[in-house]
Amino acid sequence: MAPPLSSLYTLSFALAVLTTLFVAASLRLLTILPNQRSKSTPWRKRPVATRVLVVLGSGGHTHEMFYLLRDLDTRKYTHRTYVVSSGDAFSAQRAVEFERGLEEREKQWRAEEERNDETANGKVKIEVTNEDGVTKSTQEETMRGERPACLGPDHYNIAIVPRARKIHQPLLTTPLSCLWTLYCSFTPLLRAPPFLPDQQPTTPYEAAAADLPDLIITNGPATAVIIILASLILRFLNWRGANSRSKCKTVYVESFARVKTLSLSGRLLLRIVDRFLVQWVELEGAGGRAEFWGVLV
Repeated sequence: MAPPLSSLYTLSFALAVLTTLFVAASLRLLTILPNQRSKSTPWRKRPVATRVLVVLGSGGHTHEMFYLLRDLDTRKYTHRTYVVSSGDAFSAQRAVEFERGLEEREKQWRAEEERNDETANGKVKIEVTNEDGVTKSTQEETMRGERPACLGPDHYNIAIVPRARKIHQPLLTTPLSCLWTLYCSFTPLLRAPPFLPDQQPTTPYEAAAADLPDLIITNGPATAVIIILASLILRFLNWRGANSRSKCKTVYVESFARVKTLSLSGRLLLRIVDRFLVQWVELEGAGGRAEFWGVLV
């Protein structure tokens, strides 16, 4: 016996709706994923304050990451969020030590400037000779004097997310733990905890910390895949202008240990992240996107 026409109409309508949603979602995804044909990014004015989110692994991944960030400019990246997995006290401690190292480096720079006779109050003496052979001295602001260094507990935080998969965890329960990690990953992405609770940001630096990250950097721990997936969802939904304001840009740096083949995290994120960097020339051009910039660590 043939099904009634009303059931066929309902089924056809449901299939049409699902097909429309699938096509719309696919087109939306294509608009936010990086374009392989163009590596250049549109120019935009440099903001006063920016927030960078760094995904740390354990052991080797953490060591490589902090060596990669050894020349981090705290005047440009004014707030740093370090994401670690639960139970990874080593990475959290290394993040604290790294921030202390940035403070010590700034003290050394300031001491060198004070010892320099040509530098005073953040200004440098410049001599200019005109066409008549007359030399004039002037003072201009140095690059270091343009913006203050953003250091100390006010300018960084450590966020802890659950592990996507624990050691010896059965594969059957892994999808559930990954979903829980994905849910918890939105918290460090949406904002850093305010220094003074229940108080609105009063400076550009506080506003940047309370906003979505401008940049996400990772080098391959399993947690990074979940974090970048969460950022992709925010950009897909344009949550708080994540896509329209060019927030949550992602940079993946393949581990130095990967010489000829990409890691599992690298293969998963190759076509999702905005920039994919490798450290061995053998991997240059992998997947049509890998960029070789030499040894970075």
